[in-house]
Amino acid sequence: MKAITIEEYGGPEVLQRRDIALPQPGPDEVLVRVAYAGINFMDVHTRQGKYKASKTYPVRLPCTLGMEGAGVVVRVGDRVSDVEVGSRVAWCISWGAYAEYACVPARLLARLPERISLDTAAAAMFQGCTAHYLVNDVARLRSGDTCLIHAASGSIGQILIQLCRRKGVKIFATAGSEAKCEVARKLGADHSMLYDEGGFAQSVRRLTSGNGVDVVFDSVGLATLRDSFRATRSRGLVINYGNVSGSLHDLDPIELGEAGSLFLTRPRLADHMTDAQTVQRRADDIFAAILDHQLIVPIAGRYTLEDVHMAHEKLETRQQVGKCVVKVDQSVA
Repeated sequence: MKAITIEEYGGPEVLQRRDIALPQPGPDEVLVRVAYAGINFMDVHTRQGKYKASKTYPVRLPCTLGMEGAGVVVRVGDRVSDVEVGSRVAWCISWGAYAEYACVPARLLARLPERISLDTAAAAMFQGCTAHYLVNDVARLRSGDTCLIHAASGSIGQILIQLCRRKGVKIFATAGSEAKCEVARKLGADHSMLYDEGGFAQSVRRLTSGNGVDVVFDSVGLATLRDSFRATRSRGLVINYGNVSGSLHDLDPIELGEAGSLFLTRPRLADHMTDAQTVQRRADDIFAAILDHQLIVPIAGRYTLEDVHMAHEKLETRQQVGKCVVKVDQSVA
């Protein structure tokens, strides 16, 4: 079968399109014929080697890239009883989706409603489940709360805005350009502003009568995290769920006390997708919101296995805004 693999870490040039053996599912796995794979920063980070020592995401060289996908089950392992051959499914945080077939742990699969297309499922699964656990399990936001969402025009940022809006949360958003700020406004952000080299913190304080927000969703990391502290109310929560600008290596916990006895957490999706019931529940909520037209997950770009390196280049250099997918099975409409 055709697949995109890496044998060393590096730039987009290390991506290899190869013919490899068809994988065989283990007793707790299923074999899926992949229709679409999502394209994510996690794929870029995998290629760059950022997970080479991770215990949470133990993907190692050599590997087939792609940690999100959707397709049709063609074989099930001996101990799998709740997924059948022919089922339409989607998954995330299981690598191997940049290929014609992928073996996926059955506990990570979500069955799809009939009206959810395979490309929509591949575009929505990872970002949707991430935003779902951040809003509902970590932040536990309620109507009347306030939050700040960084990278608001990004794939997760857009979904965070829409989920927070559904809950009646007042939303402050940041982005890197006026055009991206406008994306956040159209999705429902109450206030949208530029990062302004950390100046967003003063703006948020001013707009909240000096109090700051209840929760900050920070996926940027090094460039924003300390200013996120300044934008947060006393005893508020800062959720650092990404580090696209780099990691903060010199944080002294006393800074959290000086900033107002803040809570800081660095969660990962894997710890919030621990069993099949949780995976299906999160996916069902996201797909229901899409079908009810309360959540929009547009597909900003479509690629094939032949040109997926172009998607990596655009994502890495911030030339691509929004979620992209790889169409693997060309026979799928």
